[in-house]
Amino acid sequence: MKIHLSGLVLAVAVACEAHAGGTQIVNPDAHFPEGPIWYHGKLYYVEYDRNSVTAWDGHENKIFWSQKGCGPSAVIPTAQGEFLTTCYDSNSIGRISADGRTLPPYTEDKAGNKLVGPNDFAPDVHGGIYFTASGHPGKAIDGKVFYLAADGTIEQKADNVESANGVAVSKDGKILYVIETEGHRLLEFNIGPKGSLSDRRLFLNLDDLTHNVGHIYPDGVKIDSHGELYIGQNPRDIHAPLAGIIFVVNADGKLLRELTLPSPGVPNLAFSPDEKTVYVTALDQLDKSPYQGKVYSVPNH
Repeated sequence: MKIHLSGLVLAVAVACEAHAGGTQIVNPDAHFPEGPIWYHGKLYYVEYDRNSVTAWDGHENKIFWSQKGCGPSAVIPTAQGEFLTTCYDSNSIGRISADGRTLPPYTEDKAGNKLVGPNDFAPDVHGGIYFTASGHPGKAIDGKVFYLAADGTIEQKADNVESANGVAVSKDGKILYVIETEGHRLLEFNIGPKGSLSDRRLFLNLDDLTHNVGHIYPDGVKIDSHGELYIGQNPRDIHAPLAGIIFVVNADGKLLRELTLPSPGVPNLAFSPDEKTVYVTALDQLDKSPYQGKVYSVPNH
């Protein structure tokens, strides 16, 4: 059953609690928030356990769109003025009109390849969007990377990715970064004409970066205007070493600094337009519904 709840007030979003370093809570009652983006003066993010896309206007959080069974993990606006969301549970890319109406989804690419576990998005400068599909759970390594062109055509560009997750395009548009969560690493590809990918290689192993104190499960990745990569993580244990840390590295994979949050799971993030603030989707409850979490506003020092 499809549910449209546009305009429903979800929670008061005035930062109700301050933490050390100027960190504030934007939403104290988010249910597995993920895949955020700042767009037209609002922060849009999904709540996996509410099957919703939620929007924060600086004062309150409202459900913008919801669809039972979707299991969203990211949201992004398109060049055509619509929104897309990765429906991880229903193996589709949900399409949403500018006013929150449900449109026909994408379920496969032009060659008939199914979208198994769609996960995250990354736009390019040509009006196209890369997205990952994590593949089947378990030991199978069948994650993929797809490219949705501006004309609506979807093509598979990479396969055999281990639990494909976060994805980002470099500032010069020449490199695509892809997270392999269960592999604890980031891959990189050269970007060619029509969204093609080549020269697959290892960019960074998160376990090596953190001196192997424990497995790091990278999740989302975003790149700022300086070309620095911000890597979120979603640990398997709330007491895991280095839980709650977002790692910031340069284009050579060197660790520059860390952002530390009060919640153990910090899977994804988005920048404010001036990049002085990082909005972090976070989890306190990692292993069962409703996956209680928060959305934070963090000064970007």
